[in-house]
Amino acid sequence: MTTTIDVPVNTMIADLDVGLRDLLLAQLRRHGFDDIDVSFETPTTAWAGTLTRPTVNLFLCDIRRSAKPGQSGPDSGRANGRAAERPPGMRVDCIFAITTWSKAVADEHRLLSQVLGVLYAHPILDGHLGPRFDDGSQRFSILASVGEQRPEQRADFWRSVGGVYKPALDYVVTLAVESGVVVERGPDVRTLTMRTSMKEGRGGVQELSHVGGVVRDEDGEPVADAWIAVPDMGRMAMSSADGRFRIPRVPAGTYEVHVRGRDGAEATAEVAVPGGILDVVLGAAKPGKAGRRG
Repeated sequence: MTTTIDVPVNTMIADLDVGLRDLLLAQLRRHGFDDIDVSFETPTTAWAGTLTRPTVNLFLCDIRRSAKPGQSGPDSGRANGRAAERPPGMRVDCIFAITTWSKAVADEHRLLSQVLGVLYAHPILDGHLGPRFDDGSQRFSILASVGEQRPEQRADFWRSVGGVYKPALDYVVTLAVESGVVVERGPDVRTLTMRTSMKEGRGGVQELSHVGGVVRDEDGEPVADAWIAVPDMGRMAMSSADGRFRIPRVPAGTYEVHVRGRDGAEATAEVAVPGGILDVVLGAAKPGKAGRRG
């Protein structure tokens, strides 16, 4: 067993900032809020003194492991020709305190009301954060909720940043973090041969093999729940979610195997036992054939 640590490049928090900024500016401009800034700076009194126009501030005040359901188990796959597992992805909550800033309180409240409406209209952010999140790096939907309540007291928050108390929207965005750990568990074993001696002096050795393989469609994708039948033996098996199957305790010989998918696609193959590995393509023009592999 080999453990490899190869942490992938991760800029999701910075990418989230860019996506939220673009989303808010686009939606606010639709309703006449044209001369608006979006900032992610700490909302201190000194920072507020530098503003020259109305501003929406999204201050990332905390990041926590999310209580939302995640992946129940590790990912299984292959790496370097060996069976491999990756730990499940972790979901994290990015917690923002959102405030609006303007010279007039009435303008602040109008802007804050519109921001609330925009955020409430987007509980799922998939497809709304730009190309940075369209690369498949997020295995779960990107969820968002506005109006969440942080455990700390509001006054304590403003005191901690050295700012003046203001009304703020609590906003939570849930992202996923992938593990950089890969555990390789050894080469994939798809055939196994057992030899047993006959009892009470009958002589000879009986040889039985486990025959395994993979069922795929014409595009090379694994086919789940396909039926694999060996008529000469009256034996059947069913493929798993990754298309793999195993037929146990098969005597030595050559067998014809029939495979049928849920959609009716069929294939016929021949396998030589022991040593045969049966990889079948449903709907292929010619039947597959599996023989001894040295």
